[in-house]
Amino acid sequence: MTSAAEQEAVPDHAPERAGPPVWPGAPTPLGARCRVGPDGVTGTNFALWAGGAEAVELCLFDPDGTELRLPLTELTHEIWHGFVPGIGAGQRYGYRVHGRWDPWTGARWNPAKLLLDPYARAVDGDYGDSGLAPEVYGHVRDWPQQHVADTVRDERDSAPYVPKGVVVQDDDDWSDDRRPKTPWQDSVIYELHVKGFTRLHPGIPERLRGTYAGLAHPAAVEHLVRLGVTAVELLPVHQFAHEDHLLRRGLRNHWGYNSIGYFAPHAGYSSSGTTGQQVGEFKRMVRALHAAGIEVILDVVYNHTAEAGELGPTLSLKGIDNRGYYRLQSDARRYTDYTGCGNTLHVVQPQVLRLITDSLRYWVTEMGVDGFRFDLAAALARSMHDVDMLSPFLAVIAQDPVLRRVKLIAEPWDVGNGGYQVGAFPPLWTEWNDRYRDAVRDFWRGALPDVRDLGYRLSGSSDLYAWGGRRPYASVNFVTAHDGFTLRDLVTYERKHNEANGEGNRDGTHDNRSWNCGVEGETDDPGINALRLRQQRNLLTTLLLSTGVPMLVAGDEMGRTQGGNNNAYCQDNTTGWLDWALPDDPGRAQLLALTRRLLALRHDHPVLRRRAFFSGRPQGADGLRDLAWFTAEGAEMTEPDWYAPTATLGLYLSGRDIPGRDERGEQITDDSFLAVLHAGSRPLEFRLPGAPWAETYELVVDTGREDQSAPPGTEHPGGGTITVGARSVVLLRVRA
Repeated sequence: MTSAAEQEAVPDHAPERAGPPVWPGAPTPLGARCRVGPDGVTGTNFALWAGGAEAVELCLFDPDGTELRLPLTELTHEIWHGFVPGIGAGQRYGYRVHGRWDPWTGARWNPAKLLLDPYARAVDGDYGDSGLAPEVYGHVRDWPQQHVADTVRDERDSAPYVPKGVVVQDDDDWSDDRRPKTPWQDSVIYELHVKGFTRLHPGIPERLRGTYAGLAHPAAVEHLVRLGVTAVELLPVHQFAHEDHLLRRGLRNHWGYNSIGYFAPHAGYSSSGTTGQQVGEFKRMVRALHAAGIEVILDVVYNHTAEAGELGPTLSLKGIDNRGYYRLQSDARRYTDYTGCGNTLHVVQPQVLRLITDSLRYWVTEMGVDGFRFDLAAALARSMHDVDMLSPFLAVIAQDPVLRRVKLIAEPWDVGNGGYQVGAFPPLWTEWNDRYRDAVRDFWRGALPDVRDLGYRLSGSSDLYAWGGRRPYASVNFVTAHDGFTLRDLVTYERKHNEANGEGNRDGTHDNRSWNCGVEGETDDPGINALRLRQQRNLLTTLLLSTGVPMLVAGDEMGRTQGGNNNAYCQDNTTGWLDWALPDDPGRAQLLALTRRLLALRHDHPVLRRRAFFSGRPQGADGLRDLAWFTAEGAEMTEPDWYAPTATLGLYLSGRDIPGRDERGEQITDDSFLAVLHAGSRPLEFRLPGAPWAETYELVVDTGREDQSAPPGTEHPGGGTITVGARSVVLLRVRA
């Protein structure tokens, strides 16, 4: 326990002035909501859950920064509330919460700190460009005795140094919007960063680049439509803060995995203003994408906040009720950290669960989004300590009439013990399948001992998902993601090169499973560059022919590089922005053409986007299987073949009897295909299966060809051989 002397500091109080009356108002909904009060008087109802607090002050700010403090005296079920007549949209505000200062028991109330409303739907301002001010810390950051620094309360006013919430008017019913509602099996996800995708796009006006309006611009939408993706998965757009250690190094948090406002679209991506205009701009972006048939999925970070651990700043939840919002250790001064970011939200607590689910419903019903990808979802599924698939969070989602109807994607791990949960999430959920990523990378770099694991990954990962009514689309297949090498860097670097992050190249994973094709980094060697392009074509083709939901990363279809940085979270510059200069590089243009052609092929052929797992059993009088595997000799694989070292795998997909029916109740049928994946360093003679599998095959894709602008179209007889180039994929359609 700290002494009174240790806690002394010079308080900095706001000037007092007369303000409007505060009527009782209502405890729901939480946040700031414009409404009509008694006698038809318009104003705003403010409601804040602050369990354990002794008093709450609503702080209103004029445009010049003058602060007016209004006590909220009404308390209903730990919710402090009041109605302020005459207050409307555009009003900036925050809270000061009074209570005990006793970090040893987890109590960190400090009314000197202006706190952001967790339910604020717009945020104006930032935390500074050169580092967080010491005033934004609830404790004395520079206390000379560092081992107790977080226990000494700082009495300095933080209001001049922190952003404010903004009251937003509700005036949109979405009646003119049409959601695409793309079925899971037909989905193709495109992971992108709002700013990174648009910042250098030559077709977007300069003033709109890097913004929601830029992503809504026809030039941006056209690229997505021509590519053939059905959904964009946006890296975090919740209001986030930049870490102090980054700002002091002249860097910024680019990815946004440092949330501080779960209802507010990040103001830094707005072209139209930050006092509520960002909300309308985000909605217009969603409408524009919907009109083009593209769904909007948000990458959301409900597992931790920007307040970090005990030495982190006091920005919102920590000062409202630290013990109620965060998981604390038995030593309540310390935080339980399942995220690697200093804190973990205590989702078992009803008010925390309410915050998250209210936020999710808000983004669906009022902001128009179509789904969510949950960062470190295993942390949300923990009950008291262990990951629990019957946890309150998963149970609430499963029965919620709004949330159970949208797309739900789990990153099925966290950094705590027992946090790796790939394949364990319940029905309704899909998952990032990192076992797919690892198997495909290892195959194409020649590191798989056999093809057993690859067979499962290509065919929908039934070993992970064929239970509880789950389907092949439970697997979100990816080779690259924002976190790690880009596709081009995956074939250019074997070691991470993160020096620009300022962390001595210690950050980022060491497990890249990459192959540089013989030279580390960029080279002028034409042979190596040709091989690297071919490997990129191989990886993209494998991904887009696999059963499951493919996820592409923005720019991979154009050979984007980050210079070997596999953790570009703080590179808000040309490293983290897409380079759109395609005409100068024919190889990149051909890669884009191939990606478009593969996505068109996937769209046209239901055999490539199945709703049910393959049976692998003989069907019909001729005994054809819906899925069959072949060796290079054209023979069906036997059990020993799966355990034998090989660089070649043949995959036959039958379109004759696809489970399920179309909208008219008719049986779905399609062409059949044979895919040959050959990771060997020498060309291979592959014998094509003859009758009853096929009489004739037509060549559709050959990644060994330099020119990928048009399909080959050559026919080959069943039972004959074709030459498969070194390290290449060949796809053939059965013609008869």
